[in-house]
Amino acid sequence: MKLTQIARRLMACVLLFLVGSVAPANAQEKLTTPLIIERADGSVHEFHVELALSNAQRQQGLMNREHLAPDAGMLFIFPNEDYRSFWMRNTLIPLDIIFMKKTGEILNIRANAKPLDEGPRYSSEGKAKAVLEIPGGRAEELNIKPGDIVRHAFLGNAKTFKN
Repeated sequence: MKLTQIARRLMACVLLFLVGSVAPANAQEKLTTPLIIERADGSVHEFHVELALSNAQRQQGLMNREHLAPDAGMLFIFPNEDYRSFWMRNTLIPLDIIFMKKTGEILNIRANAKPLDEGPRYSSEGKAKAVLEIPGGRAEELNIKPGDIVRHAFLGNAKTFKN
């Protein structure tokens, strides 16, 4: 294993420890981490996302939220790549659901998933390691498309960008 791979895994473990052990000062606040989407043209957009790492966190997701800031979201990380499907039970706001490979490459986007929809699930078009939920309509607004790269420490592909 290369030293950079070891460093990335160590950084992810430290972040996991911090996320699991640090409580926000205000009970209403949610602990967030930065996430970058790098578009095909090289431009980037930063979100601040909550992490859904455990089964319980992934099942809860963004249920019962009445608001999500334009640059907020939730990143669901799974232990392996597999076909994923989400539904909108008890989700009160429209969401863009972004499915991605373990490399962070976006497979597909289910735009404006309908609130409280218990109909057919929104599914990945390939095996996904992670899923990002952002406010409905933001992917189109920011020109985020399949093939763009989601960068985050838990995907092992985080980069530093200069504004």
